[in-house]
Amino acid sequence: MLPSGFDFNTSINQVPILTDYNSFTTNEVLQNAINAYGGGWINEQAKAFGELMGSYKMQEAGDMANKNLPVLKTHDRFGNRLDIVNYHPAYHEMMEAAIRHQVHSITWTSGNKGSYLAHSVLSYLKQQIDEGSSCPLTMTFAVVPSLRLEPDIAREWLPLVLSNEYDERHIPYAHKKGVTFGMAMTEPQGGSDVRANLTFAKATGKGVYQITGRKWFCSAPMSDAFLVLAQTGKGLSCFLVPRFTPDGGKSQLHFQRLKDKLGNKSNASGEVEFHGAWGRIIGDEGRGIANIMEMVRHTRLDCAIGSAGTIQRALTEAIHHCNHRSVFGKKLIDQPLMKNVLADLSLESEAATTLAMRLAKGFDDSLLNEEATYFTRIATAIGKFWNTKRAMLVLGEALECLGGNGYVEESIMPRLYRDVPVNSIWEGSGNVQALDVLRAMHKEPRSIEALMNYFQKAKGLDSSLDLHLKHLDQLISHPDEFKARIIVEKMALAIQAIELIQVAPHTIAQLFCESRLSEKRNATWGTLENENVLDEVINRTYCA
Repeated sequence: MLPSGFDFNTSINQVPILTDYNSFTTNEVLQNAINAYGGGWINEQAKAFGELMGSYKMQEAGDMANKNLPVLKTHDRFGNRLDIVNYHPAYHEMMEAAIRHQVHSITWTSGNKGSYLAHSVLSYLKQQIDEGSSCPLTMTFAVVPSLRLEPDIAREWLPLVLSNEYDERHIPYAHKKGVTFGMAMTEPQGGSDVRANLTFAKATGKGVYQITGRKWFCSAPMSDAFLVLAQTGKGLSCFLVPRFTPDGGKSQLHFQRLKDKLGNKSNASGEVEFHGAWGRIIGDEGRGIANIMEMVRHTRLDCAIGSAGTIQRALTEAIHHCNHRSVFGKKLIDQPLMKNVLADLSLESEAATTLAMRLAKGFDDSLLNEEATYFTRIATAIGKFWNTKRAMLVLGEALECLGGNGYVEESIMPRLYRDVPVNSIWEGSGNVQALDVLRAMHKEPRSIEALMNYFQKAKGLDSSLDLHLKHLDQLISHPDEFKARIIVEKMALAIQAIELIQVAPHTIAQLFCESRLSEKRNATWGTLENENVLDEVINRTYCA
C-alpha cells in the first residue's frame, strides 16, 4: 500500500525557483559598500535595475541565450562573404536592457562623483543573469580611454559608443544609433605574449593602415569595431578596425570559425583573418601595448566585479535552497554544519564584493588624486587575480549545497560553474596578474609605494592583520618571481581585511581576520569557529 499523501505526479520538499526578486535590495553587502564608498546616488537606479535583473523575464533570457548558441554565417547562398554571427533574440534582449540602463556608459556620462562605482554596481547585477553578454558591454565601456587618445577618432566614435540605444543591425556604423566594441589581441603562437604577434599593418597615409594577419581569439565578433594589435616598422601598434569602411564597404575581416568554449556560451568568440583590412592607428606606432592597456585595465576591473557578482548569485541560490529544503527533520539552513558552510561562503562573498567596489572607488579617486592612481594600478591586478581565483572555488562548494538538484542543467548552477573561469583567463591569467604586480614593484616604485602607504596606515587595526602585514613586509623586501603568487595572495587578503574593518560591521571584519589571516586558517569551507555571528553573515549576503 502506498503511504498517505503519495502522488506519482507531485514532488514534495522541493524548492521553488528563485525568481522575481530584487538582486540589489536583497544584498545588504552591496548596498553597504556602495554607500560607504560614495556611490549612494545610484541606489534608486540600481534598485530598478536589480528588480529587472531578478525578474523571470531576464533570467529566462539568460537561460535561452545560453541554450541557443551563436551561429557563424561566413557566406550567403551565392558564395559572397558575409562574416556575420546570428544570436538568439534573448541575447539582444539582454543587451538592449543593459545598454538602456547605461551599464556601459554611466561612468563617462553621469558627471557624478562615484561614476565608476555606479558602473560597477550595474555591471555586478547584470553579470548575475548572463556572463556572455557582459563581455561586449565591458569592452564597450573599457574602450573609451583608448579612443580618447586620438581626438578625431573620439569625436567620430564616442557619441555612438556612449549611446544608450542598442542597435543590433549589421550596417555601416555611421548609420547606426549605437555601437559596441570588441578586441583582437592574441594569436596562435603567442597567447599572452602579444609581442610575438605576426599580424602586420602597412601605412597608406593619414593614419590609415592595411592590416594583414590572423587572431586566435576575437571577442564578440559581431561588434561594430575592434581594437587590434599589429606590427609596424616601429613595433607593435594599436588600431581601430571597423566592420565597415568609412565609405560603407565591408571591411576585409574573414571569420573562420567560432570557438566551442567551456562556458560563456551566449557570447561568440571567433578566429579571424585580416586580408588587408582597413584600420586607423591609435596613438603612435610602436606604442600599441601602452595604448591598449587602459582598455585592458578597465576590463580587469570588470573581471573582478563580475566574479564577485557570480559568487553572490551562486550563494543566493544556495541560501534560497537551504531556506526551503528540509532534511533530517530540519530546514537545511538550520543544520549546524550547513549553516557554517553558508556563512563561510557568505563571508567570502562579502570580501569579494567589498574588494571589487573598493577597486571601483580607486578608479573614481584616481580622477583627482595621483597617489590613488598608482594604488589602483597595482590593486586592480591584485583584485583581478584574487576574486577570479576564489570564484571558481566558491562555485564548486555552492553547487554542492544544492546537491543533485544543483548538478542538473535545469538549474542555473552548472552554467555559473562553467562561466566563472573565463574571468580568470581573460585579460591575463593568474600568472600574468601576479607577474604584473611583481613588475610594478620593480619598475613602478610609486605604485608599490602607494600600496605600502595604504598598508602602513592600517597597522594597529587588528592583531591578526598586523601579523599578516609583518609577514607581507618580509616577502616584499625580497620579491622574486617564484613567490609572486604568495605575495599577491597576501596583498589581496590584506586589502580585503582593511576594507572590511572600515566598512563592514565589527563582527564581520573580525570573523574575516580570524578565519583568513590567522595561522589557524583552514583549507575548506564550513570551518568557522564563532557560531554567534553565522546568521548575520548569511543574511547580509541574501535576505529575501
